[in-house]
Amino acid sequence: MTATPVQTAALVVGAVFLLVGILGFIPGVTSDYDQLSGAGHHSEAMLLGIFQVSILHNIVHLLFGVLGLAAARAVATARSFLIIGGAIYLVLWIYGLIMDKDSGANFVPVNSADDWLHFVLGVGMIALGVLLTRTRTTPGTVRP
Repeated sequence: MTATPVQTAALVVGAVFLLVGILGFIPGVTSDYDQLSGAGHHSEAMLLGIFQVSILHNIVHLLFGVLGLAAARAVATARSFLIIGGAIYLVLWIYGLIMDKDSGANFVPVNSADDWLHFVLGVGMIALGVLLTRTRTTPGTVRP
């Protein structure tokens, strides 16, 4: 059976999240690795020297990656993963913009770079879920 474009997109997005989750636990790829904490805004570890991470943050990426790989098995679940996952990332973007990064509300944790990555991920995932499942008709044909 051949995967549809939306299934391939969910598979790739899931694989990238899985990879990011793994890389968050690798010293060198994650700078200040010795400052990696379980959760909270006190974690000073930075994935690729840019994105603030913690053990919880990395586990969330791993779980999201596994979810994406599982969702890629069917068109409907792949589409749902991309659209709902994208919506979640847009909510995280807004949350990151309005919360105090030095408070307990920043429990995952995130920094400004994470916020804007969440925006790009949200828009990108929703676009993939919607655009890759649009039905196309040609003039003179009837949609079933």
